[in-house]
Amino acid sequence: MDVAAFSDDNFQVEDWINKTFKFAEAQENKDAFVSSLIMKLQLYVQQVNSALEDTSQQVLQSLPRVMRDTEILHQEALLLRDKMHSVKQEIAKVEQDTGQSMKILERIDTLKTELQIAKQALHEADNWTVLATDLEEVFESGDIESISAKLVSMQQSLRILANVPDYEDRKLQLEGLKNRLEAMTSPLLVQAFTSSSVEQSRVFVRIFTAIDRLPQLLKYYHKCQKGVLMQQWQNLVETEQDEGVAEWMHKFYDILLSNWHDQVKWCCQVFTSASVANTLIELYADTLKSLDPSFSACIDAALKQQSDQLTFLMDLRQITKHFAVNLQVAVDSASQGKPVNKEGLLLLAQSVYSPYVAHVSKYAHYEQTYLVQQLTVLECSKTDLMDTVQSLGQSTPRAISIAVEANKRCLLFTEGCGYCGLIKALKIYISKYLDQYRHILRQLDFQKSDREDWNMFQMCLTLLQSVGELLNQLRQLDRDVTRSLLDVSRKLSDLNGSKEGNPFIQFKKLLLSSAGQKELDALFSSMQEGEQMLLEEHITLSLNKLCSDVHHTTFQVIFAPISVQLEQVQSASAWSSVSKPATAISADLPAFSFAPQEYITQIGQYLMTLPQHLEPFLLQDNPSLTLALRVADAKYELLSGGAEGGFADVLLGIIAKGTCQTYCDNILGICELGPGACKQLATDIDYLGNVLEDLGLSLSDHLQQVSTLLRLSPEEYQTKSSGCSPRLVAAVRQMRNITSSG
Repeated sequence: MDVAAFSDDNFQVEDWINKTFKFAEAQENKDAFVSSLIMKLQLYVQQVNSALEDTSQQVLQSLPRVMRDTEILHQEALLLRDKMHSVKQEIAKVEQDTGQSMKILERIDTLKTELQIAKQALHEADNWTVLATDLEEVFESGDIESISAKLVSMQQSLRILANVPDYEDRKLQLEGLKNRLEAMTSPLLVQAFTSSSVEQSRVFVRIFTAIDRLPQLLKYYHKCQKGVLMQQWQNLVETEQDEGVAEWMHKFYDILLSNWHDQVKWCCQVFTSASVANTLIELYADTLKSLDPSFSACIDAALKQQSDQLTFLMDLRQITKHFAVNLQVAVDSASQGKPVNKEGLLLLAQSVYSPYVAHVSKYAHYEQTYLVQQLTVLECSKTDLMDTVQSLGQSTPRAISIAVEANKRCLLFTEGCGYCGLIKALKIYISKYLDQYRHILRQLDFQKSDREDWNMFQMCLTLLQSVGELLNQLRQLDRDVTRSLLDVSRKLSDLNGSKEGNPFIQFKKLLLSSAGQKELDALFSSMQEGEQMLLEEHITLSLNKLCSDVHHTTFQVIFAPISVQLEQVQSASAWSSVSKPATAISADLPAFSFAPQEYITQIGQYLMTLPQHLEPFLLQDNPSLTLALRVADAKYELLSGGAEGGFADVLLGIIAKGTCQTYCDNILGICELGPGACKQLATDIDYLGNVLEDLGLSLSDHLQQVSTLLRLSPEEYQTKSSGCSPRLVAAVRQMRNITSSG
C-alpha cells in the first residue's frame, strides 16, 4: 500500500479512498478488502507511534549536552569580543605614536623616487651623448639594423628628456638622423617593394615601425606601386595603338583588378598593423588621376574620329561601370568587415568616373546631335503631297520611340544626372520634327486654290489628325519622362543623403561638376514643388500653334469657294440697276417676286454639301482629331464629349459665322442701293438664313439686322431701327440715301 500520499500538502481522503478502491482486488470483495485495509492502516499507525517515541527519547537524552555546548560558545564569544577591543585600542595607540614617523618615511620615499628619476635622466643624457657619438660610426658601417637599434634607444632617451631645456634641439637632431637612415634605405626599399619581396619588406616595416616612420614607409610603397601601374598603362598604350581606347581601358581595368588582389595578399603579410583596404584605395585613386596619357585625353582624341559620339561614350561608360562594380566588391572583400575611409573611397570612385564628368556636362549636345541624325530616318517627303501627309502621320510612333530611347540613354549614360541636358535635346528634337509639319502646312497653303477642292480638305484634316496624335503621344512621353525624373530624384537624394551609403553609386557627386549639381537640384526642386511636366510648356506652345495653323488652313480651304462668291457682292449688277428706268417697276414688286441671286445660291448649295464631306472625319470616333480640334479652337472645348457629330456642327458653325461676317462686311462696302436692290439683297440674306436653318444654324445678329434695315421704308427707318447696331443703322442709311431726321 502506497502511504506516500499521506505526506502531500493537498492530501484528500476522498480521492485516496476512491483511487484505492479502483483495484481489482477491491472490486471482488469489498468487505474483505476494507477489513484488510483497516488492519494495514492500524499497523502503520503503530509503527509511526513507535518511531515517534524513540525519537523523543533520543532528543530528551541529548538536550543537556546541547545546553552545555551552547553555554561554552557564549563564553568564548564574550572572550573574543574583549580581545578585539583590546587590539583596537593598541592599533589606535600605535597610529598615534607613529603618525609623524610615517609622514617622514613618505617624504623620504618621494625624495628617493625623484632622485631615481634624476639619476635616470642623467644616465639617459649621458646615454644620448654616447649614442649620438657612436651613431656616426655605425652610419659609416652601413649596418641598418644597428643604426635602427641606436635610433630606437635615442628615441627612448628623448622621451625621458622631454623636460630638458634643449629638448627641441635634440628632437630635431633625432629627426635628422632618421632622415639619414631613410635616405640610406630608400634604394633598398624601392627594390624590395618593386620585387615584392616579403622577407625584405618585413624587415623595413619592423625598422620603420620602431622609429615611428611607418607612414613614410607606406608612401614609399605607394610611390613604387604607382610607378609600376603607370608604366603598365604606358606600355599598353604604346604597344597596342591599333586597338583603341576602349580596348586599352578594358585591359588596364583587368590589370588593376588583378593587381588589387595580389597586393591585398602581399600587404596582409607585410603591413600587419596598417589598413590594407585604405592603403590600396589611396594608391588606386592617385594612380587613376595621374595616368599619362590620361583617360580623358585618350577619350577626347578617339571621340574626334567617331561619327556616333554618344554611342561610343556609352560603350566606354559601360566598361567603366563594370570595372567600378568589380572594384567595389574587391574593396569590400579587402576590408573584411572593418570600416574603410569613406572620404578616400569617394575620391577613388570620383577618380574612376572623372573622365566622364566633362562629357556628361555636354550630354545635351551629344544627345541633340544623335536625335537630329535620327530625324533623317523620319524624312517623309514624297512626290505626291497626299502621300507626304500620310507618311508624316505614320512616322509619329517612330518619332516618339526615338524620344523614349533618348530617355533610356540618359539613364544608362548619366544615371539620370543628365536630365537637364535631355530636356534641352528633346525640345530641339521636337521642334525640328515639327518643322516637317510646318513645311507640309506651307505646301498646303501654297497649293490651295479658290475653287472647291475636297482632296485638299481631306489632306488638311488628315494633317490635323496627325498633329492631334502627335500631341497625345508627346503628352504621354512628357508624363513618362517626368515620372522617371522623379524616381531618379528620390534615388539620388537617398544615395547622396546617406552618410553610410556606397560612394560608388553616389552618381550626382561622381558625374556632375558643382555647377551641374546645382542645376540638377534646381530641376528636382521645381519638379517636386510645382509638379509640372518637363516638356509641357514647350509642347503646349509649339503644338497648340501648329494645331491652330492647320485648323486655320483647313478653314481657308473650306471657306475659299464661299469667299470667291461673296467677293461679287459689292460689284453685283443688281445694285447698279438703280440708275435704269426699270428700277421704279422693280421697286414696286412684292417681296416674294424676288429670287435669290446666283452667287448666294452657289454658296447655299456648297454649304449643303459640307456635312457629307465632313462626316468621314468628324462623325466617327477619332480621338486624335478631337484633341487637335479642341486645342485649335476654344469653341470645340465647349462641346460635351458625348455629342455625336458635334464637332462637325461646330466646324459648320465656324464656317457659317465666317460666311455671315464676310457677307456683312461686303454688304457694308456697297456704295448705293435702290429700293429694288434693297429687296433683292434682303431676299439673298433670307435665302442664306434658310440654308443655315436647314443645317441647324442661324444667321448672325448683324446680318439679321441688315436684312431688317433693308426692308424698312424710309419713313419708318428712324423709328423702327432703334434696336439695331448704330454702326449698321448709319451704314445702311447711307447706302439707301435716307436722310436722317435727327
